[in-house]
Amino acid sequence: MRIEHDVPLRDFNTFGLPAMAATLVHIGSEADVRRVIDDAVLGRAPKFILGGGSNIVLTRDLPQVVLKVEVRGLRVVEMRDDAVIVEAGAGERWHDVVAWTIEQGLPGLENLALIPGTAGAAPVQNIGAYGMELADRFESLDAVDLVTGRTVTLDAPRCRFGYRDSLFKQALAGKSLITRVRLRLPRPWRPVLGYLDLQRRCEEAGFIEGRLPGARQIFDWVCEIRRAKLPDPAVIGNAGSFFKNPVVTPEQCRDIIARDPHLVHYPMDDGHFKLAAGWLIDACGWKGKSVGAAGVYEKQALVLVNRGGASGGEVVTLARAIQESVYGRFGIRLEPEPVIL
Repeated sequence: MRIEHDVPLRDFNTFGLPAMAATLVHIGSEADVRRVIDDAVLGRAPKFILGGGSNIVLTRDLPQVVLKVEVRGLRVVEMRDDAVIVEAGAGERWHDVVAWTIEQGLPGLENLALIPGTAGAAPVQNIGAYGMELADRFESLDAVDLVTGRTVTLDAPRCRFGYRDSLFKQALAGKSLITRVRLRLPRPWRPVLGYLDLQRRCEEAGFIEGRLPGARQIFDWVCEIRRAKLPDPAVIGNAGSFFKNPVVTPEQCRDIIARDPHLVHYPMDDGHFKLAAGWLIDACGWKGKSVGAAGVYEKQALVLVNRGGASGGEVVTLARAIQESVYGRFGIRLEPEPVIL
């Protein structure tokens, strides 16, 4: 366990926003978590769990004890007839986990390639992309209670996954630190190709029913699509998709289509419709616009970016202006994906 004081957090959040941590503890194991809990000073202090910093907007310095999760390790836990179970330390980069499974010849996560953040943050957010969510491949996780120091193992039902949501954003927010995540890769593997961009890639490459692309091909396509649409946080600060795609009733969807026939929308199994938040934002004319040094990415209106030297306040001001604009035109309230601190 390594402890630092007065630590700049600009390099620990993908938006590149300025903030300071009064105390930052590097967590490399469950034992480190228990050392923090048992410490006379750290144990009683409020705590903030920090993974890859890809889902936060820092608007101020953090007085809490920041627990920087750096638990490493990748391994195959079990080979079953119906699935392969793999385990990742919570501090592993999520994309590295996906790439490792592909390299090991273990398909199943390819649609989730290149999503920023860590393995431990993936179930918190129930990350998803290109027709798949983490919940579709989740087996279980280990987490340490930040009060008692006890380790618990939670399966999917107990994690209460929802759309970009989980128990760790609700009842257990800030109360448990995830140390390891286990993923279920189904056997036999079947490609998930329902997303429109992947369907187009299949057609362009000459794949037809009965002849389908392999996991490596899908992995490469997803990486290419994401790189074409989304900025690299190492080059332009951002937190990926800033707003959740809103879910509306069939009546709401029909009402908007009557006014805007080109609305991008997707039917859901329960009869509701998911609207493309990026389309709504673009329709309101926000693509490429800025508030101070915070802006809307020119290639994807769903992404807010740091054009250089932005503050968290500027990002929040821009986000609120977008929310008001979309609500004024469509009557839809956009909900941010990142946690705003």
